Amino acid sequence: MNDDHLLMAKALRLAEKGMYTTTPNPRVGCVIARNGRVISEGWHERAGGAHAEVFALERAGVAAKDATVYVTLEPCSHQGRTPPCVDALIRAGVARVVTAMRDPNPVVSGAGMQRLRDAGVTVDCGVLESQARELNIGYISRMTAGRPWMRVKIASGLDGKTALENGASQWITSAHARRDAHRWRARSCAVMTGIGTLTDDDPRLTVREVETPRQPLRVVVDSRLRIAPGSKIFSGGGVLVATASDDEAKITQISGLGAEVLVLPDQYGKVDLRRLVAELAARGLNEVLVEAGINLHSALLRAGAVDELLLYFAPKLLGDRGRGMFDLGALSDMDAVPELAVTEMRQIGPDLRMLARLKNTTCLPES
Repeated sequence: MNDDHLLMAKALRLAEKGMYTTTPNPRVGCVIARNGRVISEGWHERAGGAHAEVFALERAGVAAKDATVYVTLEPCSHQGRTPPCVDALIRAGVARVVTAMRDPNPVVSGAGMQRLRDAGVTVDCGVLESQARELNIGYISRMTAGRPWMRVKIASGLDGKTALENGASQWITSAHARRDAHRWRARSCAVMTGIGTLTDDDPRLTVREVETPRQPLRVVVDSRLRIAPGSKIFSGGGVLVATASDDEAKITQISGLGAEVLVLPDQYGKVDLRRLVAELAARGLNEVLVEAGINLHSALLRAGAVDELLLYFAPKLLGDRGRGMFDLGALSDMDAVPELAVTEMRQIGPDLRMLARLKNTTCLPES
């Protein structure tokens, strides 16, 4: 029904208000209506706080009886930090619940809707599902694949070069693009970089261009613990250093700066990136933004740990000797070329922003 789509679209806009705050929970919005007229609304603001349905029910009061509830994710049916939302909906006497998608959390998936149906509530699922999935793509990835949604951000010229031959790269893109990139930082649970980028640029990797109530975790991949104690990254929030080194003196030094050191060696003496992303998921991180250089980009791609590319193309040419985005080795067969699906292309100031998702990375040669 048309009202269903309009009211679910409103619920999705409400869910977006929790874009920077709900981690590790999903972003959820709720609208309560009768005969197409909105009675109340709510959204999940932060983990540990009331869920969207509870906010909306409290505002509706007795008017919620026999009403229709539009919620962007299946209502929870288990006791977490807060009581089950299905119990509140049943107590309120709602007549119908329309949900955009089933909760991918195996503790909930399908159980919330079944509880409602058992209580005599009409339940419909799948209204604007694709939009709801995009809103919580990291949460879905963590629940179904056991890892965060890994988004690699790269700024380059139109020829795909990310820096000049001498490494100079500031600034390829405009202030418009850099401000836009901070929005992606703000929505991310963590920002990841490599020791090469840290050494060359000494970035803070904090969100500064947009207002946000929390800073993402900063993750540094540093196999040999070469990170300098005076690095700017040690100011402004939490830092996790992933390493393959068991040098106790260095670990103690870095820990003394307030950072956590995670030792995850692989068989080659480098950081085991698959284990790292699994560890990040286990900590409740839904989305990770990678802002690094060619070495970490390539290693993550080979590990099958890249889901999406966030590419900013400046109207510039850096030349054939400039640094590239990825080192894929000597590819000799088109079947071995990683394939992308472009999902969005937009102009940001003078630059172009492209979102592209990896379709396959299984045929890359070993480095």
